[in-house]
Amino acid sequence: MNTTSRRTIGILLFDDMEELDAIGPWEVFAWWTDHFPADGFTVTTFSTTGGEVTCAKGLVVRAHRRVDDVSGLDVLVHPGGGGTRRLAHDKRHLSWLRDQRRSASLMASVCTGAIVYAAAGLLRGRPATTYHDDFDRLRGIDPTITVRPGERFVDDGDVITSAGISAGIDMALHIVGRLAGPRRARQVREGIEYDPAPPL
Repeated sequence: MNTTSRRTIGILLFDDMEELDAIGPWEVFAWWTDHFPADGFTVTTFSTTGGEVTCAKGLVVRAHRRVDDVSGLDVLVHPGGGGTRRLAHDKRHLSWLRDQRRSASLMASVCTGAIVYAAAGLLRGRPATTYHDDFDRLRGIDPTITVRPGERFVDDGDVITSAGISAGIDMALHIVGRLAGPRRARQVREGIEYDPAPPL
């Protein structure tokens, strides 16, 4: 995929994923790479077939690429959602994740994407977070994981996990800050007008 010097952020898409888990980070990364191309990053999406996936609440999204055509990712983002229950037992998918771990400089998950990372052995001995109803599930897969409830995301260097759904936006902005600096992350946050002030 990396046919130029640009570094690639890839977001996995799959059936029954939580919509905002993927679309939230996509908005952050797409706004960034579109408005600041000189930073040298691009973002893409991919799925098993490269075709459409049907998300948890019925949104249909088409991926840019097939998973078999993806190589040389610098950052991998794995969403969560109901589909992770299947992926956490998919030996081929778990093996693929372990392969990505050997080449990608940063592995990130949103929500129950952390469950799949744990099943692949990627969170062994690490601090992590996930959707608030799934802490026990995460511990059950790998008791060596130090679960951190109440944190929007947990940055453990080359692996970042985020809490549920909207927390993926916070994590994506954090990643922009890591890769291009805090000022750039603030510019992206302002550009997408992300300034949480819940009305209720």
